[in-house]
Amino acid sequence: MPRIRLTVAYIGTRYLGWQIQGRGATIQGVLEEKLSRICEEPVRVHGSGRTDSGVHALGQVAHFDAPDSKARIPWQKALNSMLPDDIAIINAREAEPGFHARFSVRSKRYAYTLWTEPDFTLPQRAPFVWPVRHLDLTAMDRAAAFLAGTHDFAAFQNAGTEVKGTVRTLEPIRREPGLHPCEWAFRFQADGFLKQMVRNLMGILVEVGRGGMSPEEARAVLESRDRRLAPATAPPQGLTLEEVIY
Repeated sequence: MPRIRLTVAYIGTRYLGWQIQGRGATIQGVLEEKLSRICEEPVRVHGSGRTDSGVHALGQVAHFDAPDSKARIPWQKALNSMLPDDIAIINAREAEPGFHARFSVRSKRYAYTLWTEPDFTLPQRAPFVWPVRHLDLTAMDRAAAFLAGTHDFAAFQNAGTEVKGTVRTLEPIRREPGLHPCEWAFRFQADGFLKQMVRNLMGILVEVGRGGMSPEEARAVLESRDRRLAPATAPPQGLTLEEVIY
């Protein structure tokens, strides 16, 4: 029974996230439905991790075990012929021995995109950005430097998922131009992320950029390990899972 590794891109706007739920469309649910039709039997798809409702992906990774009788199917072509326009298989190949989409992960990289033009938001970019108007980018960079490293990120974890610990190692946060001159993309790479951790980190950086908090106060929130002291979670549409590293 060959294990097939998929790289999946999707626009998350009309989905309730990656993971199958009791109601509504999810990315995992759509993939499993199409694969079960191809394989003529139930197929379970395992992802590298969850993405929230409304969050996008350029490089989500998943795997499934195909029946031996279907081993020669061109999976990328077969799936893309059946999937809706907002989901695409970027790559499909047989996985190396021992590969698991979730448990083999070494790190992940997310990008969060901000729109900084105060007078309008480009309609074509609105589903993928958080409009925030003017920001003090220098102050945000200082706060980002405090957040990078190995820390207890409990102050940036939303309730809802049980984890063994809240210590993670976050690489230096990179601020780079986005796809449009009015955009900035902040890239976050870590050995693991807590529930909505990237959106909470982005929330505190924007609060610093708006002048509601100093970079030093952002560091104090991190050190407090108290979620109640951190600003509100950034909205989901600005977030994209860019790459899963194995």
